[in-house]
Amino acid sequence: MEPLVSIVVPVYNQGQYLDEALQSLLAQTYRNIEIIALDDGSTDATSEVLKKYTGRLYWESQSNIGQSGTLNKGWQMAKGELLSYLSGDDALLPEAIATSVDYLTRNPGAVLSYCDFTLIDPHSRPIRQVTTPDFNFRRMITDVICPPGPGPLFRRSAFEKAGLWDPQYRQMPDYDYWLRLGLQGEFVRIQQVLANFRVHVSSQTFSQASEDRAEEPVRIIQGFFENPAVPVGLQSLRAQALSRAYLVSAQLHVRSGRLGRGLQNIRRAIGLSPGSIVRRGSARMLVNAFVNRIGHRLLWNLKRLGTRSY
Repeated sequence: MEPLVSIVVPVYNQGQYLDEALQSLLAQTYRNIEIIALDDGSTDATSEVLKKYTGRLYWESQSNIGQSGTLNKGWQMAKGELLSYLSGDDALLPEAIATSVDYLTRNPGAVLSYCDFTLIDPHSRPIRQVTTPDFNFRRMITDVICPPGPGPLFRRSAFEKAGLWDPQYRQMPDYDYWLRLGLQGEFVRIQQVLANFRVHVSSQTFSQASEDRAEEPVRIIQGFFENPAVPVGLQSLRAQALSRAYLVSAQLHVRSGRLGRGLQNIRRAIGLSPGSIVRRGSARMLVNAFVNRIGHRLLWNLKRLGTRSY
């Protein structure tokens, strides 16, 4: 019998994109799916959109408790042996769940599967394809990278051991959680585009980060190495990982207009690991801090010109 897959859709003011997200779930070729959509205190038309799906999925509205709290609530309500989530502004391709279940079935030692995906603009036009990195837990720690994007699928048994998402994190709660889940077993990468990840002015990836949120990478790495479940063999990675975390934090500060704070964290990164600036991807990451928002706006405008009718 096919295992039940429970997909939680946390929604906060994503009413204009929600139809596309929910339709992508209802169009899955894998049929044994439980969909739980939770409106986290939205002030837009989210509840009106959800009402159209009454009887086709479970949904409810609640007072705002944040993404982590909403996901924790949804997964605790869920009945599935396999768990997933989809942001209300993203979408899955029709074969996404079937392919992910197949990969986990064929890799019994893996606790999570993740896929490649396409970045799309606010009008659902493709920007570029993102090829996710192969899973390497040590690199995930030292490079402060989060391989799973939209459409991850993971085992309830691993979820119950790793614990809930930590609500103190608002910028990178997924990275904190995948680090803890990675202590439970391997992740398996699906070398196939199975999801769309939307970039828009209100999305967390694109929007400016507050000072507190920009410091999250550092707090996450510090918390990870304070976890008694972290093997002794990984403890030697602490300085390298913390250095990289300061660089990621610097990127978030600079992208949000706090150049001084960004430079301060770059100095901290170099102090912990003098070679951190020349390590793989570091220079590109810092350059991206200056051009990320401008670059995406330029891409959207060029695509708009390219698709204009006369």
